[in-house]
Amino acid sequence: MTHGKGKKGGRGAGLRGGKGNAGLHKHKFGYMLKYMPDHFGVHGFKRDPSLIKEERIINVGQLDEKFHGKKEIDLSKEGYEKLLGCGIVEHEYKITVKSASQKAIDKIEKHGGEVKIE
Repeated sequence: MTHGKGKKGGRGAGLRGGKGNAGLHKHKFGYMLKYMPDHFGVHGFKRDPSLIKEERIINVGQLDEKFHGKKEIDLSKEGYEKLLGCGIVEHEYKITVKSASQKAIDKIEKHGGEVKIE
């Protein structure tokens, strides 16, 4: 009647082959392959944080609000590395910077300004 298991032998986690994810590399391997194929293993990669460099950039549209009233701006001393061309140029500026996009240079020169690249 109980096949040698007693009256409570068929109850509990033993009936299911273990609790939770127990046995995924053994008797529940087929289940894991079918329903959880990406459960084990390494996915993706992590970059070395020392190789990630974030450039400090500023757009020409932000020059007036950040440096209001200045005509000569040294962006390198202000902590910026690159000048980009998004926005509208309000005034004539003389700017010194490490690098600048061609669009930014064209916009500033169109208003009579000058961009000096270090």
